[in-house]
Amino acid sequence: MAKTALVAVGGNSLIRAGEKGTIAEQLANTRRTAEALVGLVRLGYHLVITHGNGPQVGAQLLRSERASDLVYPQTLDVCGAASQGEIGYLLAQSLENELAAAGLHTSVVSLITQTMVSADDASMQHPSKPIGPFYSRADAEEKKRVLGWQIVEDAARGYRRVVPSPEPIGILELDVIRSLVNRGVLVVSTGGGGIPVISVNGRLQGVEAVIDKDRASALLAAELGVDLYAISTDTDYIYLNYRKPGQTPLTRVTASQLEEHYRAGHFPPGNMGPKVESVLHFLRGGGREAVVTSYEHLCEAVLGLAGTHVVADADAGDRAGLQEIEEPVSR
Repeated sequence: MAKTALVAVGGNSLIRAGEKGTIAEQLANTRRTAEALVGLVRLGYHLVITHGNGPQVGAQLLRSERASDLVYPQTLDVCGAASQGEIGYLLAQSLENELAAAGLHTSVVSLITQTMVSADDASMQHPSKPIGPFYSRADAEEKKRVLGWQIVEDAARGYRRVVPSPEPIGILELDVIRSLVNRGVLVVSTGGGGIPVISVNGRLQGVEAVIDKDRASALLAAELGVDLYAISTDTDYIYLNYRKPGQTPLTRVTASQLEEHYRAGHFPPGNMGPKVESVLHFLRGGGREAVVTSYEHLCEAVLGLAGTHVVADADAGDRAGLQEIEEPVSR
């Protein structure tokens, strides 16, 4: 039976530091990412690919706002859907080209994906996720009055809109994704954590919110029961004391060991924290192994030659030579 893997593609795989995020830049980056992903297909994996969409949604919102006197405006959930289509197209095309170049006959599909959240989620009443551009105080007050936005102040840069970031509780297209994967189709889905929807009297309704993409990816990986959950990010390893004296890469750890490091404060919320949380969620939900590394080392990591490997506690005894850390290094 074929092995299955969910690979969560990080933002740096789409827009690299210092880039403007043009379509040409994104296409060049997705081609490089596709090369690494095709390497996993060569290793015999059936793949599900998820991805971030932060900059793309921000651009959609800005276009909608600035052109509102010329064309209809778009709500945040619709902007999320549009960005899924944009990125899904670029990734799917790049994957199709690289698979063909490698002589692999694997079908690729990109799905616009909805993620169920609860209308009673605490974050719905306490929005905290900043989105969009910064505004002056006067402009922010006007947005709040006219559009009903929640606004917070960033003392250094101005005022910004905030929206809820609810916990994902279900992927609506799960059965379709599972069926496609079982048929050997490479699936791109759940971009940006999925389009957040709630159920109102038995009917679906989109909400203006942002779902953490790592949490949604972990949920999908657990519900699909994949053999491997891989996170492609901008570092080769999960590090202790990241960018501090004594920086140390984790090579192989158990879920319990990683959780101890998490509770000790090694993984900040704005950096590695959500990725570590998602790895733990996957392993606590029945998953057996997760890998975190840069996309350039993805295949090596899957082969056990690079990256951070995190295994479920029950599997730790089966992992000969399980080693928690290497010597401190500098980056």
